[in-house]
Amino acid sequence: MSSISIAVAGKGGNGKTSISSLIIRHLVRNGLVPVLAVDADANANLGDSLGLTPGETIGSVIASFNGDKINIPPGMTKEAYLDFRLNSVVTESKGLDLVTMGRGEGADCYCYPNLMLRRFLDRLAHGYPYVVMDNEAGMEHLSRRTTQNIDELLLVSDHSIKGVRTIGRLRELLKELRLNIRRESVMINMVPGSIDPAISEEMARLGIEPAVTIPLDEEIRQYDLRQKSLLDLPDTSPAARAVSDFIAGLLKIHAERARR
Repeated sequence: MSSISIAVAGKGGNGKTSISSLIIRHLVRNGLVPVLAVDADANANLGDSLGLTPGETIGSVIASFNGDKINIPPGMTKEAYLDFRLNSVVTESKGLDLVTMGRGEGADCYCYPNLMLRRFLDRLAHGYPYVVMDNEAGMEHLSRRTTQNIDELLLVSDHSIKGVRTIGRLRELLKELRLNIRRESVMINMVPGSIDPAISEEMARLGIEPAVTIPLDEEIRQYDLRQKSLLDLPDTSPAARAVSDFIAGLLKIHAERARR
């Protein structure tokens, strides 16, 4: 199965986890399932936004693998053992599965486990038509190439000059990493009405052209406070509508490309 991968990145506190959740909400509500959600932020909270409780993380599996090498069961290769352990990190639900990267522990070399991790995620992704990755600001996992290809990289900024400057730095980092990314788009999140002229001026200076603006949405704040899943947001949510319209447009472009 050929999957479409969507990665979301940006500085902390800009609502990128909410954006990731709203993307997943659109896919699930439109029957574009199953979806694989990957929480690649060390400060993992995508599961909370989706109403899922992750179990073991990839970080803890890799850490224990480094510590338990000598205790691999007889007759089992280290590749088979790590693959077996990695399969335990998938949190399953109807139409949606979650993998949480978590935080690495210990000072041992992670080169070999990261190679196995990339193979695991690439193989896992083949079973899903859509993969959505909520990435950390520094794009650590992308830079380690724990995923091979990204179809859509969404760079999210909040409605601030600091936020758009972070996007500028991330775009420079992307040039240095030379990752295999088909397309990148900038999203300005939590916009109260229209974009402030000072922010528009800063974006022009940096050569940033936002693909979409997401309105400030009180319903999202209320859902977070009540610890309710953003998958259950009503269609009246302004942010949910904006994200759905944007993602529907992206998927239409992908469908047109596939027909050529």
